[in-house]
Amino acid sequence: MNVLFVGLGSIGTRHLNNLAEVCARRGIEFKADALRSSLRPLPGDAAQKLRAQYVSFDQLGHYDAAFITTPTHLHAHAIAELAGKADCFFIEKPIFEGTGYDLEQLGLGPGQKAYVAAPMRWCGVYLALKELLGSLRPYSARVICSSYLPGWRPGVDYRQVYSAHKAMGGGVTIDLIHEWDYMVDLFGPPLACYNFKGTYSHLEIDSDDLSVYIARYPNMLAEIHLDYFGRTYRRSIELFCRDGTVTADFGAGTLTLADGTVERHEEPLNQRYLREMEYFVDYALQGRGESVNSPGMALDVLRLTLGE
Repeated sequence: MNVLFVGLGSIGTRHLNNLAEVCARRGIEFKADALRSSLRPLPGDAAQKLRAQYVSFDQLGHYDAAFITTPTHLHAHAIAELAGKADCFFIEKPIFEGTGYDLEQLGLGPGQKAYVAAPMRWCGVYLALKELLGSLRPYSARVICSSYLPGWRPGVDYRQVYSAHKAMGGGVTIDLIHEWDYMVDLFGPPLACYNFKGTYSHLEIDSDDLSVYIARYPNMLAEIHLDYFGRTYRRSIELFCRDGTVTADFGAGTLTLADGTVERHEEPLNQRYLREMEYFVDYALQGRGESVNSPGMALDVLRLTLGE
């Protein structure tokens, strides 16, 4: 199995390490190359997992799969350059920084296998909530993701990363697209959605740091709050139902049922990424099933997120 990684920052390195682990478990031999903007040293033993490193698309051959883990605004260029050179794509979220792209022109038409990252769908507490959902009839959902941007990458100036810059695909509205991704996975797209967003905090960024939604479903209203400035990490969904409130706390790894029972689903953060990688190996490289988050699906969620 020949695999290419376009970009090897923190998330790309995580995917490389997890792919190596999944393939080792399954007895699959893989060879990985990397296309990078510079050949500065890689963290840990990542370099030892690579066969070769390149700095130009012209140097590349054909691959069974290509991982696109560059900053969001560079995704479209990388995908177009690799059209016909990769049998399958793993594209980091969000798929693009905007919606003005033609998937077929980029080579992501119906015949191209591709998956867009959606790691929240693979965490233990989310899987438990999804299994329970069929027995609930929520009247209302309240979602929050509050996370302090300067603390995301220790030792890195937050003002220099793509999240701080709207033109690079930053801003909570699409940077924290996970929340809308799992809401659509749970309930489908809303009938109507209203969004207010802007930059309100002390952070030195030109992207939005607060985005608030009200969404209407056939039998439910939903509130979604996203921000970059909350000093205490919060990531949860509350479902207000006839028999009480069900709360999935993704930070704590707990699912609190309507009767007050607390189910514990704590696990290492990387476990969700390992589950995602196991799925991708099955789908992309062993031909099992369909993409659970195709480029078309991911682009629809992006349009919803941006209010288009």
